[in-house]
Amino acid sequence: MSLERAVRSIAVVGAGPGGLYLAISLKLRDPSLDVIVHERNRPDDTFGWGVVFSDQTLANLKANDPETAALIEAAFVHWDDIDVHIHGQTVRSGGHGFAGIGRQRLLTILQERARSLGVELRFEDEVADIRALPADVIVAADGLNSRIRNDHPEVFGVDIDVRTNKYIWLGTKQSFDAFTFAFVETPHGWIWAHAYQFEPGASTFIVECSEATWRGLGFDVMDQDQTCRAAEGLFADWLGGHALMSNARHLRGSAWLNFPRVACSNWRDGKIILLGDAAHTAHFSIGSGTKLAFEDAIRLAETLTEADDLDAGLAAYEAERRVEVLKLQSAARNSTEWFETIDRYVGLDPLQFTYSLLTRSQRVSHENLRLRDRDFLTGVERWFADSAGASSTDIPPPPMFAPLTLRGLTLPNRVVVSPMCMYSAEDGLVDDFHLVHLGSRALGGAGLIFTEMTDVAADARITPGCAGMYRPEHRDAWRRIVDFVHAQGSRVAIQLAHAGRRGSVERPWGPRADQPLEDGWPLIAPSPVPWTDRDQTPREMNRADMGRVRDDFVRATRWADEAGFDMVELHCAHGYLLSSFLTPLSNHRTDEYGGPVGNRLRFPLEVFTAMRAVWPQDRPMSVRLSATDWVDDGLTPEDSVIIARAFADAGCDLIDVSAGSTTPDAQPVYGRMFQTPFSDRIRNEAGVATIAVGNIYETDHINSILAAGRADLCALARPHLADPNWSLRAAAELGWRGIRPPVQYLAGFAQLARNLERQQQAGPV
Repeated sequence: MSLERAVRSIAVVGAGPGGLYLAISLKLRDPSLDVIVHERNRPDDTFGWGVVFSDQTLANLKANDPETAALIEAAFVHWDDIDVHIHGQTVRSGGHGFAGIGRQRLLTILQERARSLGVELRFEDEVADIRALPADVIVAADGLNSRIRNDHPEVFGVDIDVRTNKYIWLGTKQSFDAFTFAFVETPHGWIWAHAYQFEPGASTFIVECSEATWRGLGFDVMDQDQTCRAAEGLFADWLGGHALMSNARHLRGSAWLNFPRVACSNWRDGKIILLGDAAHTAHFSIGSGTKLAFEDAIRLAETLTEADDLDAGLAAYEAERRVEVLKLQSAARNSTEWFETIDRYVGLDPLQFTYSLLTRSQRVSHENLRLRDRDFLTGVERWFADSAGASSTDIPPPPMFAPLTLRGLTLPNRVVVSPMCMYSAEDGLVDDFHLVHLGSRALGGAGLIFTEMTDVAADARITPGCAGMYRPEHRDAWRRIVDFVHAQGSRVAIQLAHAGRRGSVERPWGPRADQPLEDGWPLIAPSPVPWTDRDQTPREMNRADMGRVRDDFVRATRWADEAGFDMVELHCAHGYLLSSFLTPLSNHRTDEYGGPVGNRLRFPLEVFTAMRAVWPQDRPMSVRLSATDWVDDGLTPEDSVIIARAFADAGCDLIDVSAGSTTPDAQPVYGRMFQTPFSDRIRNEAGVATIAVGNIYETDHINSILAAGRADLCALARPHLADPNWSLRAAAELGWRGIRPPVQYLAGFAQLARNLERQQQAGPV
């Protein structure tokens, strides 16, 4: 039957929570609808233990159907606390507002409610050909392993990403008074449990580990009973003598799984519509599968009963729901990857480890934790401040205002002004514009201020307007700026660079923006690969070129010392000369400077080592890296860990972690804090301090990144262009009075702080 006609009959395939709740929602809106639910299993078959709801999910159910919500709520076991057990310690955080219900109890409630509204439920009803069902609309709610979806993957654009960890759903009669994460170290790696009570005397107990640990512990050759007994031994400290049980005994052998992240580019095929796990999945570690299915059901029921133009309505439904699904799948991906890379975090202090776990999905932020559990967050901030060597105070500073010491340099706070090219120098010489530009950011309270990319030779510039450090006059001009920044209490670093194949172009404004210079200088690069087809083809560097470039960097480093800079950064990112050596996209050499990552690293490391030799030992050095090319067959995050570790071994104190901009063909994945995962990986795998960059613009972003151990500093570019006083404003917003504004600005800062405090007390308008 055509979808253009009024919908009078709807077939739902699958009597899981999503399918049943859709049937209920449809009949609530239009009791005259003919709604039939087809389910291949029996009414009391279940393949899980408990289901978790957040307070927000329950609020959505109450708004849609108060009667069903009341029945579900009456069966809930509520908890606010999360307990994390690791290294013999227990850390508790409260205020999280969750509830559990047995999956079978939930299904029974939904079945009874559906029948009371006139829904026909057909169990043990295997539909051979769903397209032949006599219904105007057919909804495939047949779950994760949807046969309807899998029979036509090309129609639905199915993309299934099978994750690496192994997990198993078990149950126990032990009662947990908090959502419990228990981490156990074994000779074969870490294994952990996600445990929560869903009814009095019954809890879900999910065991998870890497495949290597799973095999090492012998789970790959155990049946379900053996698995339960082995897991009981591992988690005896939390089971209180209770057994572990599997409810998947209909399966032969092991019930261990790998989680499949399901995404479909199209949720509809004619009159067939996918719903819930059939269309999309979100990892169990954020407990969103049932939430997504219920929200799908509510919105789809509205569309099927209210849309004047059903085709347009279904298109709008899918577009709207897809946005929400993508948000949750993004959060679930973050959570999944956190557990898949657990070895990065188990060395953290238990308090920081817990904070990292709680904020892993980025749905829970620093200030959100303060609302949930102020005492817990204050403890985290006090621990962070103590670890940073901050002066003891009754009120600890937010992490962004804790100091950081690198060698003999102590930064007053963790806010960094990113290097931002201004293209306003003359023959490399900075002037009053640069003094005001950088000086105003120092007046604004940033802890560390980077110069723009400063080039070590005239032919190392991107444009004729780039700043330089290749003449004595440059050193003297920079000294004037450095002295002013220091007088305001900030610290200043110079970023030294060579543009390589990205050089000899016009400034990025005007009629010939970014076009090759008409009378430009010749370019050099590791290989004769132009930046774009319109750009000049560089000459492949020989050993003499390398020696000259290295010596240019050394000279610039000496002059940076004489100018009084606190730190030097070597620019090895964004497709400039040294970055071009690191990525295989632009390094096609066949000698000792090309090929494997160790060879591609050889010349940049030579330059750094020569700079480190002339830079004072009590002052730190950093290296900026593009951690990925965002291109297949390009530089990988794994390569970047190797590169970062090599620089750290050579005396680098800090890796400034960026990504991309190494090729015009890059396909970056943008979003909030989108480059922070690369910083996290380098910091916690290579064991070197990092700066996180990339779409960081809120105080919450910075405090969350720092407190979770994902970076040691956070760099902001555009926010500082928009507001030179960003750090002072942030301190006022957070109520932190430990920052020291210039005495000339004290009255303004005090007024701002009072205004923001009154706004916060008044609450939203």
